[in-house]
Amino acid sequence: MGNAEQIIEGVWLVGGPNVSLSEDATVFVIDFSGDLVMIDTGAGRSARTLVRNIEGAGLDPAKISTAILTHCHIDHIGAAPYFREKFGCRLAAHELDARAIEEGDPVMTAANWYETDFPPTPIDIRFRGEHEILRYGGEELHLLHTPGHTPGSMSLYLDRGGKRVLFGQDIHGPFLPSFGSDVSRWRKSMEKLLALDADILCEGHFGIFQTKDQVSKYIQNYLRQYS
Repeated sequence: MGNAEQIIEGVWLVGGPNVSLSEDATVFVIDFSGDLVMIDTGAGRSARTLVRNIEGAGLDPAKISTAILTHCHIDHIGAAPYFREKFGCRLAAHELDARAIEEGDPVMTAANWYETDFPPTPIDIRFRGEHEILRYGGEELHLLHTPGHTPGSMSLYLDRGGKRVLFGQDIHGPFLPSFGSDVSRWRKSMEKLLALDADILCEGHFGIFQTKDQVSKYIQNYLRQYS
């Protein structure tokens, strides 16, 4: 049996601290009537654990059509080459972070922080707009360009079962010149996320926030810290 948590119907937490390895950012899988979309892939060493967790949720990892990489850091992209090679899924990222992934840049990917390497890995789908929509049957998965932590950081949201679920990885930063961070752009990105009025926030390292009030408080707290 795997270690996975269902957030709402068909949305699963399959990786992250206390789920796979502590070095992993959170990893999610969304089930669109059998077509699976993965959001981030962890730092790499837990790839087989992620597979077990996906299978433990009753899902087939071979049905993952796309792995969306919210930004180029190793704790979010480490297992992307594994999933692309083993299951044939497409890798998607914003064009402003795609170069670091395709070149295996040790600084921009933060692989040097983890004392590891990230192999140059092709990106199959580049997002360029401020707001793009992927459609699966009657549902829409929204992708927002939310720069700040990195130039190509993205957030996603999905409306399902009367709830708006926001995937806002690494809202907390950090903000470093080596990452191409821009706190002023980040503030604008956070205002964009607050305007979504999400019911659930799936954050990159600090868990799941389950009410509109808790989502708002979490984002506002960091806005105050970096005011």
